[in-house]
Amino acid sequence: MNKVYPSAREACADIPSGATVLAGGFGLCGIPERCIAAIRELGVRELTFVSNNCGVDDFGLGILLGNRQIAKMVSSYVGENKEFERQYLSGELEVELTPQGTLAERLRAGGAGIPAFYTPTGVGTAVSEGGLPLKYAPDGSVAKWSEKKEVREIDGREYVLERAIRGQFAIVKAWKGDRFGNLVYRHTAMNFNPMVATAADVTIAEVEELVEVGSLDPDTVHTPGIYVHRIFQGERYEKRIERRTTRKGA
Repeated sequence: MNKVYPSAREACADIPSGATVLAGGFGLCGIPERCIAAIRELGVRELTFVSNNCGVDDFGLGILLGNRQIAKMVSSYVGENKEFERQYLSGELEVELTPQGTLAERLRAGGAGIPAFYTPTGVGTAVSEGGLPLKYAPDGSVAKWSEKKEVREIDGREYVLERAIRGQFAIVKAWKGDRFGNLVYRHTAMNFNPMVATAADVTIAEVEELVEVGSLDPDTVHTPGIYVHRIFQGERYEKRIERRTTRKGA
């Protein structure tokens, strides 16, 4: 039952090239900083990442993108990363854009054992009709388009069928955790982490504080240890803010 690993590098050491990895976080909030750094050091490539976004040019998943380790992104938002845009438009990166709520539910469904679900989000758009450019060719033409999805009318309203998402590995960041893998997230750093943690074959959790079993109030546990396979205490967290907005003094 002791799932503790001594470092991020050792916890992530068997992630192979070509793997599908789910990553928690929203913007730069609640991202698994140390796991991302370890994956960069390990140098594995051709990875598919499922995450709300791809960080920024020099932080978060952006450092893996800049190191040419990501072949495909499944995301809902990509607007803060210029290198992302460049790789996508030049045909170096495949991108599957998914509405944010749909992405969250696809991950939740993957963790719950639900293979697919119907949602009204995206009906009548390129999300359901197909035709979104997933990957460009080097000459600027579209090399791969999204496919048309099944649409069904239920009680007079149309819904599109969305498939669940599962990954071989998941990397998540929590505030506190114990050696059994029970996790507590702090405030908005919860974001996508709870869904991601349930939807992979191997879930790796990094925590700011590793506590003894029994220290966590069971009523405060957000991710039960049954979903977590490896855990380690991280350090030197930057917790960057993407954009700081301040108000001028009166």
